[in-house]
Amino acid sequence: MPDYFLHGCEVTEVDDGLRPIRTVKSSIIGFVGTAPDADEAVFPADTPVLITGPRMAASLGAGGTLKDAYTAAYREQAAAVIVIRVEEGLDAAATEANVVGDETLQTGCWALLTAQALTGQTPKLLAAPGHTKPTDPAVKNPVAVALTSIVDQLMAFGYIESPNTNEADAIAYEGLFGSQRLAIVDPHVLVYDTTLADYVSRPGSAVVAGIQSRVDGERGFWWGASNQLAKGIAGTSRPIGYKLSDPNTEANRLTEHGIITFVRDEGFRAWGNRSTSDDPLWAFYAVRRTADMVYESVESAHRWAMDRPFSVQLLLDIRDSVQAYINQLVARGALLGGKVWIDPELNTEADLKAGKLTIDFDIEPPAPLEHLTFRAHREGSYYEELVAEVVATA
Repeated sequence: MPDYFLHGCEVTEVDDGLRPIRTVKSSIIGFVGTAPDADEAVFPADTPVLITGPRMAASLGAGGTLKDAYTAAYREQAAAVIVIRVEEGLDAAATEANVVGDETLQTGCWALLTAQALTGQTPKLLAAPGHTKPTDPAVKNPVAVALTSIVDQLMAFGYIESPNTNEADAIAYEGLFGSQRLAIVDPHVLVYDTTLADYVSRPGSAVVAGIQSRVDGERGFWWGASNQLAKGIAGTSRPIGYKLSDPNTEANRLTEHGIITFVRDEGFRAWGNRSTSDDPLWAFYAVRRTADMVYESVESAHRWAMDRPFSVQLLLDIRDSVQAYINQLVARGALLGGKVWIDPELNTEADLKAGKLTIDFDIEPPAPLEHLTFRAHREGSYYEELVAEVVATA
């Protein structure tokens, strides 16, 4: 109540109540690469730039890897792309070092961590097409190593390249990784180059990133890119054996080992649901991405609650806001279920006096249907029905 005298009437605004939680954007791509012919005023080095459309992308110039990466994603109808241009070195090794960048200076790949501050957007689908292919399938590519750390910090998902030689090398290379937020794309794809007026081989990482961005926008972040049409490719650099019902095909063996490939089945399609993780609980990348989106959305939506005095209403508003958000995701099919609760044992007097509050919630993202079995049976009694029908017509 006010502590001043008033002989009259007034309105006091009360801002208690549920706060709707908005899901963070999941479809924004982040590419790192070279563009030696770029307009440096538009694309300064080691600086995240949000491309607003193909006309702006034209300022990247034809050289390097960024223009090709953007074109591949654009052909897949990607929602938005952030690019980071790095300088080409005197040789391939120097260029690779520039793409890796410096953690402390936040150059190269590490500039992805500054995207939110500089563009207002956080990339969630990361790749450095043309720069993550290993020279030796027994040794990790250094750009891929950097992305392994960056995807965890951004709660993003990364796509790296295979050796692009054969199945055995791709599977051996996948064994060097164990990230829940990383997938290897094998093999390269064939795309049409208007400058060369011919089909050329390009890394498939940009294509899969573009497909996932499109799927996020059309269907939702809980859908994966697998079994989705690759609209901008004409084929693969080597043929990938595939049959939907045969486990003994190259496509099946690749996807079993956390490798995303491309199969030809009424067009060319991305194929594969698994990351490089060896944890069966997080084997499916769509499950990992769904959990990440929920976690980050809940975190970012509760700045309003910071520094408010404890009260019953505050605790109820936080709890019920999260429950309402989970209910919304369940209704959309993004989650199978979820509930929120406050555990008295975790919220002791000492913790509350120290300004600490713990809210528990559980969720279950839906796994993709990866193995469908139809059981076929013989039933001889149908012959009796056949004879009976003939007799009935006599």
